[in-house]
Amino acid sequence: MSKEIGRNAMATMSALARQVIAAVVMLGLIGLASPVAAQQPTSVNPTASSVKEDRLLSELNKVRGRGSIPDVKSYTVEQPAGREWRRFHEVWLQWIGAVAILGMLAVLVAYYLYRGPIRVRAGRSGRTITRFNALERFAHWLTATCFVILALSGLNITFGKRLLLPLIGPDAFTAFSEAAKYAHNFLSFPFVAGLVLLAVLWVRDNFLDKVDIQWLKEGGGMVGSKHPPANRFNAGQKILFWIVLMSGALVAISGYLLMFPFSVTDITGMQVGQVVHAVIGVLFIALIIGHIYLGTIGMEGAFEAMGTGEVDVNWAKEHHSVWFEQEFGKGRAAAPPAQAAAKPAT
Repeated sequence: MSKEIGRNAMATMSALARQVIAAVVMLGLIGLASPVAAQQPTSVNPTASSVKEDRLLSELNKVRGRGSIPDVKSYTVEQPAGREWRRFHEVWLQWIGAVAILGMLAVLVAYYLYRGPIRVRAGRSGRTITRFNALERFAHWLTATCFVILALSGLNITFGKRLLLPLIGPDAFTAFSEAAKYAHNFLSFPFVAGLVLLAVLWVRDNFLDKVDIQWLKEGGGMVGSKHPPANRFNAGQKILFWIVLMSGALVAISGYLLMFPFSVTDITGMQVGQVVHAVIGVLFIALIIGHIYLGTIGMEGAFEAMGTGEVDVNWAKEHHSVWFEQEFGKGRAAAPPAQAAAKPAT
C-alpha cells in the first residue's frame, strides 16, 4: 500500500514538473517573438517601394556604368536625350549652317552681279569728315578680329570633320582643332569686352526714330540710285547693332555654360545651351558676312570709316545726310587738299 502511494506521488510530481517546464519554454518563446512583432508596422502599403511610372520612363533606354568618382552623373554612359542631341549636331545643325551661310553668299553674289558696288554718285570731293574716333575703331576691330577667329574655330567643330580632315589629314587636323579650341575659349573674353565697349559708345545713337522709318520705306538706297536721309547710323545699321548685342549675349552666356560644365545646370541644360550656342552662332556668322560685304567691296568709301576714321564729304552727304549736316554745322569737315583746291591755269 505504501509503495502504491509512493508511485502515485512520483507520477504527480513528474507531471507537475513537465507542466512547469512547458510553461517556462512557452514564456521564452513569447519573449523572443515579442521584439519582432513590435517592429512590424500596424499597416502595410504594398506599393510603397514600387517604381513609379515617370521614374521608370526616365530610366528607359539609359545605359549606366559604375564609377569611383563623386560625380554620379558620369556613370550614365548613354541616354535618349543624348542620342537626339547627337543627331541634331551631326545632321540638323550642319543643314542649318550650310543653308544660312551658303544662302547669304549666294544672295550677295547675285546682288553684286545685279547692282555692282554702290558708288559715290557725285564722285569724291577731296574733303573728309571724321566718322569714327580712335576708341570707336579700336572697339570695333577688337570685336571683329575676335569674332572672325571665334567663327572659324566654331565652324571647325561643326564642319571640320567633313571638310577639313580629308584635306589635311588626321595629325594636322588634330593639332589645328586643339589650337582652335583654346583660341575659341580664351578669345571669348576680349570679344565680350569689345561688345560691351561698343554698346557703351554707340547705344545712344542706335534708337530708331522717324528718319529711320522713312529710310526703311525707301529700301535704304539698296534698290535704285536714291539714298534716303539717315542719321549717324541708318536703320539697317541700328537693327544690326541690336541683333549683334542680343546674339553676342546669347552666344556668350551659352558658351560659358559649356566652358564650365555642370556649374549651373544639369545635362539637359548643357544640351540646350549647346543647341542655342550653335544655332545662334551660324546665323550670326551669316549676318556678319553681309555686314562685311557692305563694308568692303559692296559700297565705295565705306571701309575708310573704320580704316582711317575719315570718310569723303560726298559719301557722308549721300549715305548719312542728317548726320553730315549736323557735323558740318559744327565745322568738322576738313578742307580739301591743296592739289584738289588749286584751279588749273588757263
